[in-house]
Parts: sequence; C-alpha cells; structure tokens
Amino acid sequence: MNFRKRTQIQQAGFQMAPMVDIMFILLIFFMTAFIFAQWENKLGIQVPTASTGDKAEREPGEVVINIDKDGKIFINSLEESPEQLKAILQMVTDVSKFQPVIIRADADVPHKYFVRVLDICRQVDIVNVSIASLPPGAEGSAN
Repeated sequence: MNFRKRTQIQQAGFQMAPMVDIMFILLIFFMTAFIFAQWENKLGIQVPTASTGDKAEREPGEVVINIDKDGKIFINSLEESPEQLKAILQMVTDVSKFQPVIIRADADVPHKYFVRVLDICRQVDIVNVSIASLPPGAEGSAN
C-alpha cells in the first residue's frame, strides 16, 4: 500500500510584498533622518569663510548652536535664551565635558553675541568647541 499522497512540491518564488514593506521602511527612515538633520541647522545662516577650514567628521551626540544676525540662539530650530542654553549645556556636561559643540554664527552677527555663547560653553566646562566656517568661494550655509 502506498500511503504517500501525490503532491507537487512548489518552488518558493520571489515574494514582492515583503520587499515593498522593506522599501517603505527604508524610505521612512531616510525621510526622518533628513528632517532631523535640517532641524539642527537653522536655515538662512550664512557662516563666514576661512582658508584653513576643514570638513570635520560628524560625531554622535554633537550639539549644534546657531546664532542668527540678530544674536538669537537656536538649538534644533528652537530659540533659546542664554539661561536656557546654559541649562542645556550643563545637562550635556553632566554626561561628558568632552561632548562636541559646534557654533554656527552668521557672518554678520555682532561679535558680542558669539562671545556670549562661547562664554556659556566655558562656564559649564565644555572643552570640545568648534566654529563652523566655509572654505573660500563656497556658497550656502555650512552643515
């Protein structure tokens, strides 16, 4: 007696539905990453040029501080007062005083506003401070 059923073994084909799901997940990931990257840099700030400026590697957890022409301070596109900036940087210092901080000051910002932010960084003992600049002849804003 033959107890085996006569069944055909089907070959597994290419499944399109899981591939579409993966593509949508990747699309959503890159869209949100792009949006968050734009939030940290306030648009409209034209940083000055410097002949010795190098494109630095981005580091995880770096804080980007934007100073516009009027001396207003922005972090993640949110305007912060000097007291709020000091509180934020104090929380960063509690994690690590070597946490990188990038100051993106507009080329036309008065010097006193830049020094105020730099002084706040010094008050909370942040030692890894960089100043954003563009190479000569470059247009646009630095990232």
